[in-house]
Amino acid sequence: MNEKHITTNSLKAWFLAARPKTLSGAAVPVLIGMAFAYKDTGIDSFQILPAILCLLFAWVMQIDSNFINDYFDCIHGNDNKEKRLGPQRACSEGWITLKAMKIGIAITTVLGCFIGLPLIIYGGIEMILVGAMCVLFAFLYTTKLSYLGLGDLLVLVFFGIVPVCLTYYVIMPDNGQTITLEVFLASISCGLVIDTLLLVNNYRDRDNDKRDGKNTLVVRIGEKATEKVYYSVGIVAALIMSIIQQNNIYNYNDIWIKCIPTGVFLIYFVLHTMTWRRMKKINHGKELNKMLGQTSKNMIVFGILESLSIVITSL
Repeated sequence: MNEKHITTNSLKAWFLAARPKTLSGAAVPVLIGMAFAYKDTGIDSFQILPAILCLLFAWVMQIDSNFINDYFDCIHGNDNKEKRLGPQRACSEGWITLKAMKIGIAITTVLGCFIGLPLIIYGGIEMILVGAMCVLFAFLYTTKLSYLGLGDLLVLVFFGIVPVCLTYYVIMPDNGQTITLEVFLASISCGLVIDTLLLVNNYRDRDNDKRDGKNTLVVRIGEKATEKVYYSVGIVAALIMSIIQQNNIYNYNDIWIKCIPTGVFLIYFVLHTMTWRRMKKINHGKELNKMLGQTSKNMIVFGILESLSIVITSL
């Protein structure tokens, strides 16, 4: 898409501001939660409506977070065109006016609440609290917590534990609503994988963030330590899922079924290792945007293959 001729506040401008490529990150934990729910309920008891609502809520809240990030980073001067290394942002480029973005934030926030409200039917009144926390931390991340180096923790919670466990919980029938240990461990794994995306993003921006007083984890621990953390986080996440899957198929006699978890692990291991090596080699500058894209693809591959693996080994 040509981004040089964007009419202010046009549909194309809003499409770019929504950052559609980031929606996969919101979908991965929901897919994994759905897969575990399918494994534990079977096709006859699987509730499709709450699954769809969870996916839509995740997507809308991701767009809402993107709008919030775009707006506040612009007014704080963090998206200055001269120093920015990442992809162009709508407000700083003038594609969306600040006034219009505030309206966009309000609309997506309300829409997210509207989509999430019916989940009360499936998960109880406490779903209101979960939704309110998602909205609150969408604002706190950009405005406060990312400056304190807490972004990685928020990713673990709100892109791992909350969406995986919540999706599983609301899909399960009333007499089986609980959070199993394997689902909780899988949610940790999912959060760690998605955190690799934040790590490489902050690795790219470490110099600018340090200058702007944004003390991300990368700024705090330094370049070399971040490279080790990035690699370790991905491998640990894949190992957790592989162990969970191996435990589930322990009594299977079919050798091909037994090979699935190991095969998924090896595919992600190779992709993640290749990306890590290229990231270290590039080290600085806008070229790291390629590693951001590759990390995103690795994350999608992880989510799809793990979800399929869970479903296939449960048949």
